[in-house]
Amino acid sequence: MAMCCAGIDKQASWCKSNADGWIYGHGSFSLTSHKDPFLGCFIWMKNSANEAKRMWLETGQLKGLIDYVAMDSKADDYDLYREFDKQRKIKLVTYCRQHMDKTPKRRRMIADMRQAHHKQIYKERGYPLNHHTL
Repeated sequence: MAMCCAGIDKQASWCKSNADGWIYGHGSFSLTSHKDPFLGCFIWMKNSANEAKRMWLETGQLKGLIDYVAMDSKADDYDLYREFDKQRKIKLVTYCRQHMDKTPKRRRMIADMRQAHHKQIYKERGYPLNHHTL
């Protein structure tokens, strides 16, 4: 199956992703599995929407079903990290921004993200999808 997009969204904006670099028209949100890959359900969202908050909402029904969620630095927030663990028993794996290690809580979060298995989980979220498998 080939995937194709027609036309250009003239109202879209550019944004920067640490995982993907500069991208145009970021306007969809998808959750997918790392272990058993499958095409996720894409959900439209405004370019200005907060992806980390959307991830929090979309994972509400997944408590007890998943162990980890991985997201780029838009999810680099100690409160979000703590609440995923406390309320959902889900480990948030993210890229921690530089020079944001001012508090003991942030330093613990950063140390947790630097563990080898968390680095591997984060690395897997950036693997390119093989279009021949679709």
